[in-house]
Amino acid sequence: MAVSTPFSSFLRGMRDSLPFILVAGPFGLLFGILATEAGLNLFETVVFTVSIFAGAAQLTSLGLLQEQAPTIIVLLSGLAVNLRMAMYSASLTPYLGDAPVWKRAIAAYLTVDQSYALSIIRFEQEPEMTVAERYAYFFGTNSVIAPVWTLSTILGALVGAQLPQSWNLGFVMPIAFLAVVAPMLRTPAHRIAALVAAVVALPAAMLPFNLGLIVAGAAGMAAGARAELVLNRRSEAAA
Repeated sequence: MAVSTPFSSFLRGMRDSLPFILVAGPFGLLFGILATEAGLNLFETVVFTVSIFAGAAQLTSLGLLQEQAPTIIVLLSGLAVNLRMAMYSASLTPYLGDAPVWKRAIAAYLTVDQSYALSIIRFEQEPEMTVAERYAYFFGTNSVIAPVWTLSTILGALVGAQLPQSWNLGFVMPIAFLAVVAPMLRTPAHRIAALVAAVVALPAAMLPFNLGLIVAGAAGMAAGARAELVLNRRSEAAA
């Protein structure tokens, strides 16, 4: 059995993230095109992408900007969509929380759906990984996704207006989230959390400022935690 090192963990994270190129590329291209159509120039589009670095929040904010929404509404809506990152951060803290502050700050910036999904699955499957190996794996998952996302956004901004309308890239967003969620539905608690969140999200979609996402996420987390607690108690009783 090969000895695991931070470098080998980095390479494994890079390898595991490769399939997400098929999602991050078109998704970034889509944002670049929409940003151009919304009137942003290349520099503004790049700053938008680099500063926010979160596709769903970028698209939400861009849509509100097109509707001439007040700046405070744009900021609050983007924050509401991105609050799931706080949930991701809390989930990753037991695995990455012992690292220096500067590493945690970089990790916080680079936390996206794909890097979180890959990392949390790997960390749960291999609890013997050291903190250095976990960080190396986490950064490895971003070493491919982040450049592809940024470069595809620039490409979309450069050629956006020239692409034919028949190139409908709107399908990318739901596929991106399906690709993230599907591998994580491994246990009954995970599946219950996803089901409750989906059911709550339908009526909660009527809430303003995208708050339905937060309400559904909180309901799903509570249901999943409760389900895991009940299942663990049953398992302990049976043992």
